Amino acid sequence: MTASAQQYPRLAALIDNLSDWLKKWRERSEMSELDSGEFDRIAHEMGLAPADLDALVRQGRHAADELPYLLKALGFDDDAIARIERPVLNDMLRTCAGCQHKQACQHDLAAGVVAQRYETYCANADTVSALVKAAE
Repeated sequence: MTASAQQYPRLAALIDNLSDWLKKWRERSEMSELDSGEFDRIAHEMGLAPADLDALVRQGRHAADELPYLLKALGFDDDAIARIERPVLNDMLRTCAGCQHKQACQHDLAAGVVAQRYETYCANADTVSALVKAAE
């Protein structure tokens, strides 16, 4: 952290927020430069409706970062995550990206208690629980 950032923490936070906003704006701008046929093709390849892909892009590239950490906390390794059917995983990513409980999830992930608490707030809880049972 720079000396000025330490001296002016509110300014540093404002600059960080502005930087994050600019990154999101660039990502959306890049997607908007695609013609509709190319955008639809990308959505189809991902197993998403174009409107769902658009919603994911608007959330930003890190909107569903918590999902793999949740799955790993429940005992899934990278190979097990890769074996989840693409439509199921896409639905889980969409749900995670639009989640209103990010702060609780991130707190529980950091505290190492997400496996015990996710069912109380995670919109993916039923799907995740079904995946855990299927993996047993």
